[in-house]
Amino acid sequence: MVDKVNNPPHYNFSSIETIDVIKNSMDDTMFHGYLVGNVLKYVIRHKYKGEELNDLKKARWYLTRLIDEKSPGPINVDNIAAMKGK
Repeated sequence: MVDKVNNPPHYNFSSIETIDVIKNSMDDTMFHGYLVGNVLKYVIRHKYKGEELNDLKKARWYLTRLIDEKSPGPINVDNIAAMKGK
């Protein structure tokens, strides 16, 4: 089964993923803005394309990537629980 959210085949046509090409073409501020823009895009249009759940999962993917980019270490459930307490 094709994973349209985490590993869409149309973004993996070479040895490097498209998201990595995009990241390498920008500084951190620009790349973080790109990620935020994609979160907004998928959340805003999720009701209108007929694939609501897929678009929300895509928004989550970009948000998770942004969190990972800004985090000093790996993200895990314990880290998230600790952040909620702050």
